[in-house]
Amino acid sequence: MSLSYLALGDSYTIGEGVGERERWPVQLAKTLRDHGTDVGDPRIIAKTGWTSDELLAAIRAEDPAVGWDLVTLLCGVNDQYRGFGEGRYRQTFTTLLDTALGLAKLPARLIVLSIPDWGVTPFAEGRDRGAIRSEIDSFNQVAAHLATGAGAAFVDITPLTRLAATDAALLVSDGLHPSGIMYRMWIERVLPVAARALSAS
Repeated sequence: MSLSYLALGDSYTIGEGVGERERWPVQLAKTLRDHGTDVGDPRIIAKTGWTSDELLAAIRAEDPAVGWDLVTLLCGVNDQYRGFGEGRYRQTFTTLLDTALGLAKLPARLIVLSIPDWGVTPFAEGRDRGAIRSEIDSFNQVAAHLATGAGAAFVDITPLTRLAATDAALLVSDGLHPSGIMYRMWIERVLPVAARALSAS
């Protein structure tokens, strides 16, 4: 039987603007299979625009089974975009993280990804890009501290997203969301962490 995989998130996890096969959780599962690990296609609970609160509400509404072999979590950009602040993010992400941990077979089977920096994209034209960068860095420090403290893995893909400042091929036509090319770059960073997670017992 294939290993089970649950992907939780927002626009980045659902792959706004890319085809289904280009979504990074789908690419991750395929790449794991290509490397000899039998992982099934991911169940994705994600929607463009969701904050941490909204993702948490959706997980509770869908009530997925517990004991997933692999769980990934990437959420928080919309908390930052809506100006919720680090304190509120810390509170909501703590609850979201606890929920994700409860769905994973083991804490080590949960991988948290950092929030991309949308401030480098054309969509951010006219906004304070420095403030966006600073806030996202702060949010990511919170997520990294909470995730690793709970025994989960944390993967920092934010530096990769900042390459979009000088490479339009890394974004889709909306000038905001990552392209399949960018998501493939994420997979190179996530793959060894996922392999280790799946070997945890």
